Formats: sequence, structure tokens, C-alpha cells
Amino acid sequence: MNLYDGTTDPRHHLSNFKRQIYLADASDATRCKAFRTTLTKSAMTWFDNLTPSSVASFDDLVRKVLTRFSIQKDKVKHAPNLLGVKQEVGKSFKDYMERFNKACLEIQDLLTKAIIMGLVNGLREGPFFKSISKRHPTSLNNVQKRAEKYINMEENARLREPNWRLGNPH
Repeated sequence: MNLYDGTTDPRHHLSNFKRQIYLADASDATRCKAFRTTLTKSAMTWFDNLTPSSVASFDDLVRKVLTRFSIQKDKVKHAPNLLGVKQEVGKSFKDYMERFNKACLEIQDLLTKAIIMGLVNGLREGPFFKSISKRHPTSLNNVQKRAEKYINMEENARLREPNWRLGNPH
């Protein structure tokens, strides 16, 4: 288990800790003492500065951790966040698709229409943009198949470049 330094969402760390300590069937006091061993840096400093006997139970400790480190809570992302993902000039279509897919994973309950709209919105002019503009996809499976086709075309074209064959990737 990774140590918690206070710079990330405390809910993730608490969830991991609870899962592991559950297997040990530990008492409330043991959970409180064991939790300290999962802290480092500012989180450990905070824990060490708690007033003695100020924690009544493990649930109380959890509340204190969440209160103290709540500023680090992951920000909820929504479909409009996809509109900020753009295919950058000089970057490959594959790079764009990887970044776009990663952005999609960060959004809960994302509708297929929103994914397709965000994808099209972020595309630069090019072969895939022209293809998708002519025949708008209706399913994610269709988008994936078409994207893979254009990624392969892009990579094959790059392999044919003289500089690439000479060992110079640029």
C-alpha cells in the first residue's frame, strides 16, 4: 500500500486502508494505530500533532482525515470537460485518441452522444475528421473501429518516411 502524504484525495487512501485492514479483522484501536503507519510527510505531521485522546474511534479518525485533507478531494468531471481535449498540432491522431479516452474514463455516467460530440469537437482537419463528418458514428464500437483504421494508416505513413527508416524517429 502506498503511503499517504496529504496531497491526493484522502478517500482513495482510506478506501485502500479499510480494504486491507478488514482482512486482518482488527479492533478499532488497532485500526487507529495501524493507520499512522500508512502516512508520510505532511499527513504524518498532522497526525502526530493531534491532541492526545482526541480520537474516539476509527470512524472519528476517518472524519478528521476527510475534514483536514478535503481540499485534495478529486474534482468531479462532467461531459463538457471533454470539449477541452483537442488534437494538438504536430501530435499524432493516436496521441489524441489516447488522451481523449483517458479523459472519458474520468467522467461518470457519460452518454455515448456526449463522447462522440466531444471527440468530433476536438479533432483537427484531417482524414479522420473528414470521414467522421461525412458519416457520423452512432455507436462507440463504430468510432473505435474507424479510429483504429486511421491510426494504422497514420502509423504506416510514418513508417514510409525516409528519416524514420534511417533510424531517426524525427
